[in-house]
Amino acid sequence: MANPSVVRRFNPWRGAIFAMLLALAILFLLPTVGVLLASVKTTREIALGSLWSFPSAFYLGNFIEVLANPAVHRYFLNTLLVTVPGTLASTALGVLAGYVFAKLPFRGSNMLFLVLVAGMFFPPQVILVPLFRLFNRMGLIDTLWPVFIVHTALGIPICTLLMRNFFATVPTALREAAILEGASEWQVLTRVVLPLSLPALAVLATLQFTWIWNDFLWPLIFTQSDDKRTIMIGIVNLKGQYSVAWGVQGALSLVASLPTLFVFLFFQRYFIKGMTMGAVKG
Repeated sequence: MANPSVVRRFNPWRGAIFAMLLALAILFLLPTVGVLLASVKTTREIALGSLWSFPSAFYLGNFIEVLANPAVHRYFLNTLLVTVPGTLASTALGVLAGYVFAKLPFRGSNMLFLVLVAGMFFPPQVILVPLFRLFNRMGLIDTLWPVFIVHTALGIPICTLLMRNFFATVPTALREAAILEGASEWQVLTRVVLPLSLPALAVLATLQFTWIWNDFLWPLIFTQSDDKRTIMIGIVNLKGQYSVAWGVQGALSLVASLPTLFVFLFFQRYFIKGMTMGAVKG
């Protein structure tokens, strides 16, 4: 006879939560499955309504067409020219601001911090028209500069919030000991604090790179010519001779997702640790 203490009773709430999470996971994965199936089918197969059926033969011509397309090469280059500098700039500014708010508070710093972080909570559509007019007067429309500037500015609040909370967990005694040894604040930051901040920096790099790389709105607004488009706009611009090239778009979507996947895998060992360490103040 089984020990009653070992037998677990069925919890209906836990079962309902599991079923809900499973349904959400399936709904989340369905578009990815659809893109994957479309990428290995011809346009004719998709037009005949067999998108969700498993292909009898894998058609790799879509990937060959994508990789051989000079426009796609330009899309990737433009995206890198925006994403890498935008990630570095927003992260660097977030580190500097976070260190000041955490270790060098001044009169009114808490209020300034709240104002800065408040930038996370307004929709970007609110500033779309004013920014377009501003960059148009500056002659920067149809260049990559507005996309880089906007992403850097919008990334500062989240970077500052995360780094400030992380720096607050670093013992003040480390900073004081370094200063007693003759180190400047810059040396304390770069030689003492930053080496301890790799998990938080990995989180910022991963999130910022992913957000900027996958952005569709700002390149759509600020760029006009095809040679200035980023990869997300390029996916929409890929068309067949007489119809939408669903298979080619699916193949490019998968190829375009690889850089963000590689970045996450590269920082994986720091990512989870950084999310938990920077989330709360110790």
